[in-house]
Amino acid sequence: MKIRKPSKEPPVHPKDSLLRVERIPHIWCPGCGIGTVFGAVMGAIQKSGCDLDRLAMVSGIGCTGRMAGYIRLDSFHTTHGRAIPFATGLKLARPETKVLVVSGDGDLLAIGGNHFIHAARRNIDLTVICVNNLNYGMTGGQQAPSTPFGARTPTSVAGSPEEPFNFCHLAAACGAVYVARWTALHIRLLTNAITEAMQKRGFSFLEVLTPCPSSFGRRNKMGSALDTLKFYHDRSVIRNGIDPRDALLDYDNQIVVGRFVDIERPTFTDNYEAVNLRHAMPSPEPERPQGRRKP
Repeated sequence: MKIRKPSKEPPVHPKDSLLRVERIPHIWCPGCGIGTVFGAVMGAIQKSGCDLDRLAMVSGIGCTGRMAGYIRLDSFHTTHGRAIPFATGLKLARPETKVLVVSGDGDLLAIGGNHFIHAARRNIDLTVICVNNLNYGMTGGQQAPSTPFGARTPTSVAGSPEEPFNFCHLAAACGAVYVARWTALHIRLLTNAITEAMQKRGFSFLEVLTPCPSSFGRRNKMGSALDTLKFYHDRSVIRNGIDPRDALLDYDNQIVVGRFVDIERPTFTDNYEAVNLRHAMPSPEPERPQGRRKP
């Protein structure tokens, strides 16, 4: 029997072509769901067949923002809350480029909330992926706009007194053409959803619920990351096509996931070009009134 000698070449991962492997190991905590989402993003890029020279990633500040530093694409790690304005400028300057925005719930919907609202309203052609780990994970686990009512954080030690945002309802109400929510457990469905969102023209939004065992999970006694995934498994209910206002996150009962919105409407670029074309066309000369001729 022939014994195969071990190869001296380092093992090649199927996604190595999209990774800046020289920057590995990454900074994410053990059990963090961001790496899972990152894998789904890379899988969707490969599945979509996009021209990598016409694809860019923009991120904000926070744990999720590190994706832009690890992916082998043109990428921009921007200032806190400003990922969408940077991405908007990039899209308008290079309309042929597909732009992915990846960031956390605090970055996109707290300090960046105003930018989010108006980008969706304008229907800027962006694919926005919000990794929702229910707190500001990188800066100490403070309360975020996604923190569930009653959950404990360093800034809500007795429990959060606020009702959290329904991000999917907000995105749809502002005009997003594609809105979906999945968890870090639903890998295949998430990958398919990112692929669909990348193929849409207009503002697409995906919310991904992920474990944060070292911060939010520890303070709220949720156990390990595996326990959180089991929690997602037991509580998640897929309800495609429902009104996003009904896609509530009730952690005591059900976590509603699925694809909620998939529509078509003109993008900001379409409208911008139409208005400028109309402005450039010469206006017809008004007819002069014919006065009575003198005899």
